[in-house]
Amino acid sequence: MNPTGAVLLFAACAAYGATSSPYRDTVNQYCVTCHNQRLKTGGLTLDNLDIGNVAGDAATWEKVIRKLRAGAMPPTGAKHPDAGTTHRLVAYLEGELDAAATAHPDPGSPVLHRLNRAEYANAIRDLLGLEIDAASLLLPDDSAYGFDNVSDALGVSPLLQERYVSAAMKVGALAAGDPNVAPASSVYRIRQDVSQDQHLEGMPLGTVGGTQVRYNFPLDAEYVFQAKLYRTNLNIMRGLDLPHQVEFTVDGRRIHVAAIGGKADLESLFEKPTVTGDEVDARLRVRVPVKAGPRVVTAAFVQDPEVATPARLQPYLRSTVDNFDWSGRPHIQTLTITGPFNATGWGDTPSRRRIFTCHTESEACAKQIISSLIRRAYRQPAAEADVRLAMSFYEAGRREGGFEAGIERAVQRILASPKFLFRFERDPDEVRPGSVYRISGLELASRLSFFLWSSIPDEELLKAASDGLLKNPAILDREVRRMLADARSQALVDNFAGQWLHLRNLRNVAPNSDDFPDFDDNLRQGFQRETEMLFESVVREDRNVLDLMTADYTFVNERLARHYGIPDIYGSRFRRIAVHEDARRGLLGHGSILAVTSHAERTSPVLRGKFVLENILGMPVPPPPPDVPQLKGNQEGERPRTMREQMAEHRANAVCASCHKTMDSIGFALENFDAVGAWRTKDAGDPIDASGELADGSKVDGVVALRNSIVSRPDVFAATMTEKLMTYALGRGVDYRDMPAIRAIVRDAGRNDYRFSTLVLGIVRSTPFEMRVKDANLGK
Repeated sequence: MNPTGAVLLFAACAAYGATSSPYRDTVNQYCVTCHNQRLKTGGLTLDNLDIGNVAGDAATWEKVIRKLRAGAMPPTGAKHPDAGTTHRLVAYLEGELDAAATAHPDPGSPVLHRLNRAEYANAIRDLLGLEIDAASLLLPDDSAYGFDNVSDALGVSPLLQERYVSAAMKVGALAAGDPNVAPASSVYRIRQDVSQDQHLEGMPLGTVGGTQVRYNFPLDAEYVFQAKLYRTNLNIMRGLDLPHQVEFTVDGRRIHVAAIGGKADLESLFEKPTVTGDEVDARLRVRVPVKAGPRVVTAAFVQDPEVATPARLQPYLRSTVDNFDWSGRPHIQTLTITGPFNATGWGDTPSRRRIFTCHTESEACAKQIISSLIRRAYRQPAAEADVRLAMSFYEAGRREGGFEAGIERAVQRILASPKFLFRFERDPDEVRPGSVYRISGLELASRLSFFLWSSIPDEELLKAASDGLLKNPAILDREVRRMLADARSQALVDNFAGQWLHLRNLRNVAPNSDDFPDFDDNLRQGFQRETEMLFESVVREDRNVLDLMTADYTFVNERLARHYGIPDIYGSRFRRIAVHEDARRGLLGHGSILAVTSHAERTSPVLRGKFVLENILGMPVPPPPPDVPQLKGNQEGERPRTMREQMAEHRANAVCASCHKTMDSIGFALENFDAVGAWRTKDAGDPIDASGELADGSKVDGVVALRNSIVSRPDVFAATMTEKLMTYALGRGVDYRDMPAIRAIVRDAGRNDYRFSTLVLGIVRSTPFEMRVKDANLGK
């Protein structure tokens, strides 16, 4: 019997038996035998709980409800009550808890929230019209509850404070177009496993391989562009045995083309390999004038149908598999942009247009610019004290370098202000400590914009908040729908889905090249793009969120289609196609999910089962004990064993068996997908056994049966997704106090076909999102 499930089952039953209840016979029949104060099965006794006061032990009863709704209790093998009895029990518990939450709401008091790197970059973009690489400016963010925007994890260290000030100085100078900016280099590296014998999505037509970057040129000036090719472990430049051309472009305009490889380079390579490599590098360097502003820079090989990769008996899909192989196609390793040199002016950049809204170079003009920036940056009307402080920095800068230098200095001060870097929510003086109150319209606008856009409110939302219009439910709903339709809601794909579905972890997926020689970064990126586009389609088309599990369509390009065995798909462009193989429908058939839940050389039923339990079914998995032995894999000289055989030995350990029983059955149902998500029918030479039994006793024999079992309880998946969304929206972990609100959201969504917008609207209208508790310790 699963200890956790047993404990929670007794929680439901013993309380019924503790008071007069029509369910006493049920309690005695199904629960009390194991869960009493003598046996203390699962480490918890609940016979002292009063079923008439469910709210008094809300945390325990919420755990009970979660297990009952997922069908995880009674545990497999134990006698089960009929469905009607279980349903009535759940309905009673939820009704009592929901009524108590309505009478005594407790939305919590989120701690001070610092902008994380993604939010900082988006805020700079929306405030100044400037795209920045926050990862190069700020320290990495910690995460909690699965997300990196959780306030508890966003600490502040002296080093981080220094980095914020440094970032403010750099960003302010770049945005204002500081003519004194010193030349600097930006190096863009291409992963070694990118196949560069094919056209890459977004690159100029007629090219193969290479890279594309978006670079912000600070001034009208000259810049140096340098590409370097990969070399072998012996420092021999690869791919010079055949002639190639490398093309550089800026915004699609060719600025340089260089010829490399062929007979002369090959002969020189054998005589003086290092010198030849340096000579080729020199050909891949050019210095040209470029106008200021954000521009797309590419470096790629010109496609030549007459130049082919040397034939192999069975060519790999990946264009490079050996670090000692100097033949084949060349591969660009880095693209470096250095400058500015010989600047001729500030240029007409989006950031300067955003900042310099007037040009009289007067104090009144400066005050207008600064007041407007403060309003957006601080997410509230510009206070006179804030304007005075920023104006003092303007005056200091103006005295040293003129009007624009003064504005630059003021921008830097605004960006370094805690009012920009932190999301303050101030408790009203008139509210008593410990009391629940509704947050202000401006605070609600800030919560809303960071939820949906990971950025600051725009002018329309700020105006609605300042005018008190967000108190009107119809206007609030209209703003939510407007924001979801805006391109900035892409942040939900990048930041919410990227973390909930572990898509950010794909960058670390590196399958063993001996076992999976075809795997390359092109496929890795294809995995991520497919899942992102599926999630985006659910958001943009306001589809039923269950489509994430059951979608009969997906998005592929040629590389991904070849991996999945889908014919007649050509080119690097992703396009929407119908899914004809039932096993590939929805997230469980996506290579992204299957790869991030595998090890480098094999699948992992444990990781896959854990992922489904925690992220699809909302069933937290406890961490393993510290002394759990590692899985003993196949040993040299022994008969290869299937993953099920290896796991059977592992599960023989009594410490492991209780938790793994449920996890492994889910993982085994996905065993027809190998470690990189390709379909297979055999493991270690034997037919794959994908059968298993889930926690609710239902039998599965593969991914289709597993998916059908999951969607047979649509409220469970919808509740899990709502919990994840609410955690992300609030920037804190959800707990038992939030569950009544989550249930209300899911019930309303169920009446509206579980459309994505109904989940979002439900969260925005909820007590945890719109209200907070004043700190009871204030004034003590």
